[in-house]
Amino acid sequence: MTKDVSTEEDQTDAKGRRARGEFVRGVSGFRHVIGDAGFPAESGRYHLFVALNCPWCHRVTLARAVLGLEDSISVDVAFPNRTDEADPAGPNLWEFAPDRVATLTGTALPECTFETGTGAGLRLAKEIYQREGSEEQSVPILYDKFAGRIVNNESAEIIRMLDSYADQLGSTLSDRPQLVPANPDQMALVDDLNEQIYVTINNGAYKAGFSSDQTVYAQAYDAYFETLSYLNDLLSDGRPYLIGQAFTEADLRLFPTLYRHDPVYYVRMKLNGARILDHPHLWRWLCRVYALPGVAKAGSLIHCRQGYFGRSWNGVVPSGPLLPMPYPEAYGHPELA
Repeated sequence: MTKDVSTEEDQTDAKGRRARGEFVRGVSGFRHVIGDAGFPAESGRYHLFVALNCPWCHRVTLARAVLGLEDSISVDVAFPNRTDEADPAGPNLWEFAPDRVATLTGTALPECTFETGTGAGLRLAKEIYQREGSEEQSVPILYDKFAGRIVNNESAEIIRMLDSYADQLGSTLSDRPQLVPANPDQMALVDDLNEQIYVTINNGAYKAGFSSDQTVYAQAYDAYFETLSYLNDLLSDGRPYLIGQAFTEADLRLFPTLYRHDPVYYVRMKLNGARILDHPHLWRWLCRVYALPGVAKAGSLIHCRQGYFGRSWNGVVPSGPLLPMPYPEAYGHPELA
């Protein structure tokens, strides 16, 4: 398995940059690899802790789906809003609380689960880390149920593990995509796209939405829409996926952000320059990926809307968009663009 570092943001003067209003993503601390001593590639051994509103988790649930690993890698889903100041453990913590009621629906969310991976019935993702002496609290987490240890919490590396060891991990699909191409020329294209997509789209959306400095926001905003235009032009030659005929890791990593753009990021991340629907080739690509087996069930816009808007200043979740039709139903209609 090749290690991918394109999801690690430069940490130079991270504290000072945050103080000046820039959103700076931290670095994941657990970087073990399936296939290392102590972490063999075995079906039924591994477990994922995720939140469906988190795009980094969405990458991992997508990989689990398209690689046919849904039966062999179990998963627990956190509630999309983290704890608040009233929680005895403190605020901003991922919680496994299937009975918690979403303000958007007025009901519990059926995808949410108790914590089952450790066997200890823990309430918080932070408690999984604390068992290993860590103060981290992020998801996704790839967990070894047999060893009772965290394997990795860097989404890009988890994706590559699942791709590299899909057969040994129990894939049910004989005809599945190869996310990391064996052809070095194709892999070079994927690596280049991964870098651009991470910096300007995946992380760029957060730079725009969560930085409090106007200049940082404007730079992120401009780079985001420049890349959308570039990708739309790239797909204008009729290719079905970003590097050609094959669905690869670059497509998988782009999808979670674009899936969120029209119904969430357009407003919540202040990325209101255009919709994906206004980029016809990208829209048709988005619909094409959404139609792949397992993709629709690997994410949830209800979780996304609840999670992003539910942590805004007043917690109110917008009702739309409703035109040209509600989302995600719109993703079944490539002809809308």
